[in-house]
Amino acid sequence: MTEMVLDIQTLPETVFSRISTRKVKFFEENGTIKLTPFFEEKPRFDHLIGMFSDGKISIDDFLEEKQQEKELEL
Repeated sequence: MTEMVLDIQTLPETVFSRISTRKVKFFEENGTIKLTPFFEEKPRFDHLIGMFSDGKISIDDFLEEKQQEKELEL
């Protein structure tokens, strides 16, 4: 099985005019060639919020815990 990602500009106009993405996945399986739209995952930065976060506690829960700690100190 051969698989690769192609830019749609490399395809004839009649083919790439029907594809809504900029790239397609090209693969051959059992003698059949298939083209499927290839969606590139955009870089996400939301996982970078809270550098030391392990994802187990939300920011709201964290702030509530900090507020409770302050109240206990008094």
